[in-house]
Amino acid sequence: MKKIRIAVLVSGGGTNLQAIIDAQGSVIRSGEVVLVISNNENAYALERAKQANIKTAVITKKAYGAAFETEISKALEENKIELIVLAGFMSILSKDFTSRYDHRILNIHPSLIPSFCGEGFYGLKVHEAALSKGVKVTGATVHYVNEIPDGGEIIAQKAVTVQDGDTPEVLQRRVMEEAEWVIFPQAVEQVAKELGMRNEE
Repeated sequence: MKKIRIAVLVSGGGTNLQAIIDAQGSVIRSGEVVLVISNNENAYALERAKQANIKTAVITKKAYGAAFETEISKALEENKIELIVLAGFMSILSKDFTSRYDHRILNIHPSLIPSFCGEGFYGLKVHEAALSKGVKVTGATVHYVNEIPDGGEIIAQKAVTVQDGDTPEVLQRRVMEEAEWVIFPQAVEQVAKELGMRNEE
């Protein structure tokens, strides 16, 4: 079976990208990351991609303005991308873009949706909100992407216990290690496998 061609969109350090790269060939067998696109030329994620011999592209709003999404689409088409994975991509994609790739864009969010999600909830802010609410359990959610931030259908979730004395940074790390890096590669494989089977029909 031909592997599904995957693009990962990143903005920062790329820890989830690394988890996906590391899972290729073991957890992820139905797809392969062939392109990493960043909207930040200084993202360390680009370095991770280069180390794994994955093609990279930098597409910034500053450089392309209103044509930002058009340029991303162009790069996806040129590389025959079938599945898009958002791994810490700090840009909200429009309805025009997301509907074109319906059920082909995945994102991970560091909470159990519908808690602590939506506009303004990203990075440490999510964990700060969870701690200030006093929740005993948090976690991560992989979901399909539509035009509503964190609004798409849920694919996978994993719970993580909040411990006494947690700081946002400590909690963020635990959620990554125990949830994000586990369920994200699994969800990528699940969706890639489904797409592959659909392609064969």
